[in-house]
Amino acid sequence: MKMSKAVAYYRVSTAKQGRSGLGLDAQRKAVADFLAGTQAELMAEFVEVESGKVDQRPQLETALAQCELTGATLLVAKLDRLSRNVAFLAALQDSGTRFLAVDMPEANELTIHIMAAVAQAERKAISRRTKEALAAAKARGVRLGGNRGNGADLRVGPAISAQKRSVAASERAAKVCRQIALIRAEGSASLRQIAAALNDRGITTPRGGSWSAAQVHVVLNRASR
Repeated sequence: MKMSKAVAYYRVSTAKQGRSGLGLDAQRKAVADFLAGTQAELMAEFVEVESGKVDQRPQLETALAQCELTGATLLVAKLDRLSRNVAFLAALQDSGTRFLAVDMPEANELTIHIMAAVAQAERKAISRRTKEALAAAKARGVRLGGNRGNGADLRVGPAISAQKRSVAASERAAKVCRQIALIRAEGSASLRQIAAALNDRGITTPRGGSWSAAQVHVVLNRASR
């Protein structure tokens, strides 16, 4: 897998391990050794102190958001840092975000497909039930889409598409706002300073361009709705 940018995610199970570096140092070394053989830039590192049985991973969510916003690849030292988080793996496959476990890179694609298989089967079942319901409605004389005539007029396509676009835009705005919160915590407060910091981090606007103060204002307003 070729990559130019990377974000590292490390997880330790206890606060003691987090404070002492036990396990954490080994993970950092594994990622550093892997990156030494590439030309990729390590843009950020995120450390989670949490059991692998817990699905709530704020640092993992932040790391994933930065990968999505910058096009970076998520790096983990060992596959077991993620393997218990089935919901995350399914979401990772859907988002298209790339990740690589440096201890077993050849297993990643297969592992994602297996872990996401159950979620994918459920999505197919929902799609099938939706089609069956629409077919039954059509058989009852309900007119679907923009057709006009006798019977009810059920125009769901354009409305659903617009709703999906709106939801996706709001979700991306929320992810950008989490980055803005980190930037503000580092001391940058003005919209212009925040725009410059986003650009420095390689985070693009929804259309792939550079940030301006006005665009930062727009995304903050969208996230606050």
